[in-house]
Order: sequence, then structure tokens, then C-alpha cells
Amino acid sequence: MSFRVFLTGGTGYIGSAILDAAIRGGHQVTAIVRDPEKVARVEARGATGLLAEIGTPKRYMDAALEADVVIHSAIEYSPRGVQLEREFLDRLLPAMEATGESRTFIYTSGVWVLGPAPEPVDETAPLAAPAEQSAWRVPHEQLVQSAMSMSLRTVIIRPGIVYGGGRGIVSDLLKDALNGLVRVIGPGTNHWPCVYDRDLGELYIRLAETPEASGVFHANDEADETVNEIVEAIAGHLAQRPDVRHVPLDEARAKMGAYADALALDQKVRSPRARAMGWSPSLRSVSGNVARLFEEYRNARS
Repeated sequence: MSFRVFLTGGTGYIGSAILDAAIRGGHQVTAIVRDPEKVARVEARGATGLLAEIGTPKRYMDAALEADVVIHSAIEYSPRGVQLEREFLDRLLPAMEATGESRTFIYTSGVWVLGPAPEPVDETAPLAAPAEQSAWRVPHEQLVQSAMSMSLRTVIIRPGIVYGGGRGIVSDLLKDALNGLVRVIGPGTNHWPCVYDRDLGELYIRLAETPEASGVFHANDEADETVNEIVEAIAGHLAQRPDVRHVPLDEARAKMGAYADALALDQKVRSPRARAMGWSPSLRSVSGNVARLFEEYRNARS
């Protein structure tokens, strides 16, 4: 069955994966983007581009309310970014519910809201100590969950660290390795929960297509790889081995702020609710797919 999908962040890292998965699934996608060049980009991939951003509701509200599924994957990095997202949610969720027709809203959060998780945690884990970098997402998750009604189904997806293509944290490691120097925050013994971008996109669409799916879903490959293991696999793939420097957390924090603490989190995350929906990642580790990831990175840069 084909759905009308309204997507924010359609040219972002996660949004691009969602858009491609939706098109593969035969759905009609309208994606809001910030400039005409990006409109052309999403239309070349089979979607309808709409020149707007989450802070300009007059440009997109009609399109959003006509959709069967709204997927919010955009992130606003300006100083007003958190406020703009809250206003977006406060405006859109009641409007979707007020239509009285069956609608679905999917919100993108992230595993950093879980905070430290040295022992495996699933979707039932309390958000008692979220990373400062992502703490603002916790009340937004609560708002989305509370908006659930007879006519509005709400879903929250918490992706792990996304890999694949030419963007993201893991791609930054690939770039650094090619340039000869990889910096690791802290001792590198912390575990990163990761997910392949194409697998993540498929989960969004699977949940959109599943009427009984609601609430929180984790998305990660459950490989429990340490940062050192990932870096070693990357370094070992190159003929000229890069230098690997471990940057003390205090030093990294002075330069990067709360982002350094997020990168140093030790997290083992499980995704039983996603797997119960039939989702199974096609790639199950970063380390085991380094050759493929380098190829994708180079192709994205060519």
C-alpha cells in the first residue's frame, strides 16, 4: 500500500536514507529543503521538493496535513534550533490530531539520550542521565509520546551512530585515516552502538507501514564494538597506517564541549522492539565492513 509521506531533513544524512527507502517502497514523498539546489536534488531521486524549513510553517503546513505519515529527521543547528523544533512539534502534532483522520508521526531522537550504558539496555531503559549533547531531546520525546491518540499514532526512533556513505562520525574517521591521523576521544575502550544508513532508512519505512507500531524503537546493529576496534579495523585496511592519537577527555572537552562527552559514552544498546517488527540489519558491524565503507566514502566524494 502506498502512503503519502511528508519528510523533514530530506537531504540530511538520516533523511536521505529515509527518502531513498520510501521511494524504494513505492511511497509518495514530499520533502522540505532549504534552497532550490536541494529541491532539484530530492526531485532527481523521485520525491517532491518543497522550499521551506521547520521555522516557516506557512510554507509546509498544508502539505504536512495532507500526508499519511510525517517523518521528522531534520535537525536545526542554529542557537534557536531546540526552540524551533519545540515550536514545530507544538504546532504540528495537535494539527495532525485535529484532522480526525488516521495519521502517523515519526520522531528522530538518538541513543545518546540513554546516557552511559555499560550493560545492555533496551527501549524500556529510563532516561535518567542523558548526555548533555542530547538532553533536550528527552522532553521532546515525552511530548511526542503524549500526543498519541485514537487518530494519531506516534513513533520515536533512536538511531545509533550512523555509518555508510560519505557523511557522519564514522566517515569522519575514514577521512582522518586517509589523511594520516585519527584522534580518539579518551582511551577508546568505550562501545559505540552503530547502524548502517540504509538499514536505518528501512526501519523508518517498516514502522510507517506497520499500523500497530508505536512508542520507542532503538536502531543499532548490536555489534558492541569499541572505538578502538573500529579504528584498528580502519587503520589496518590502509597500506600506509595512520597515526592514532588518544586525546584526553578534558582536552577534548575544552575544544568540543559536550560533544566530546557524547563521543566518549560507553553504550551497549539493544533493539528488541525493532527486531520484533521483522527488522534485521543487513550490515552487522563497522569493523567487518571497512572495505565497503571506504568504497562508499570514495564514491560519495567523487
